[in-house]
Amino acid sequence: MPVPAKRRSRSKARRNRAHSALNKIQLGVCPKCGSSILPHTACKKCGYYKNRETVKVKSKVKK
Repeated sequence: MPVPAKRRSRSKARRNRAHSALNKIQLGVCPKCGSSILPHTACKKCGYYKNRETVKVKSKVKK
């Protein structure tokens, strides 16, 4: 099995890893109900996407 010729220094290893940081998820706001939603997805609470109802959402039954 091949072995690396030279060891990577700590600074070069950390510089290589510098772009691997996690990014925050960009959330939008539903225009109808105001809840936070992922971009390009229908709202989980009201079922609206691009100002029209695309998914029928079951309403909670109060006892």
